[in-house]
Amino acid sequence: MIVHRPADSRGHSTAEGRDSHHAFSFGSHYAPAWMGLGALRVLNDDRLAPGAGFDTARHANMELLALVVSGELAHEDAIGGSGVLRTGELQWLSAGHGVQHAERNASSSEPLRLLQLWIQPSRLNHEPAYARRAAAPADARGWTLLASGDGADGSLAIRQDARLLQLRLEPGKAADFVPDGSRLYWLQVVSGAATANGGIALRPGDALALRDESGTLRFQGAGDEPALLVLLDLPE
Repeated sequence: MIVHRPADSRGHSTAEGRDSHHAFSFGSHYAPAWMGLGALRVLNDDRLAPGAGFDTARHANMELLALVVSGELAHEDAIGGSGVLRTGELQWLSAGHGVQHAERNASSSEPLRLLQLWIQPSRLNHEPAYARRAAAPADARGWTLLASGDGADGSLAIRQDARLLQLRLEPGKAADFVPDGSRLYWLQVVSGAATANGGIALRPGDALALRDESGTLRFQGAGDEPALLVLLDLPE
């Protein structure tokens, strides 16, 4: 089964230089039909004005991934993780039994856009941990593995049997993906336009939820600009 989640059906919130779209219930946005998908609980598309950010907060028992779409993200946490991530870079903070952290736009003049993904870990109360990954090469072709449960192919090793993949699609170019029917998948269109299996038109912010799918899926770039897609491969 494939469910199309249009961009304009997401939740939306604004606060203090932040503009956010929520794929699932988050904060004051409550969507009983969209509480998450398997271990994936949060997928927020955040835009931060220069200097804006998220004040220090404590989280526990969640794998927190932040993918910088454009701009510069400053991170600081209570276990010594700190620094500035730039376009295409990915950070992982495993909150474990509890950790405080803060994020903000590191630039005083340019906006920041990032995707925040929160995934439940495979077990509770790990020691908190932090790591980051360089951006995938701009000329990368095909699916690039960014994070996984086993750290394969230079990906960030997270504490769940899940994978985060990225795909850049030039207009008219195609890439296939073969899902495992026993797994769940969430495909998010970050930018650009594409089609899925020739019949589903995907615009920026659109998503597809997949369950019990095992046939080959073909994604093709559409429009005049390259498309950027991210895919979550999750346990049932």
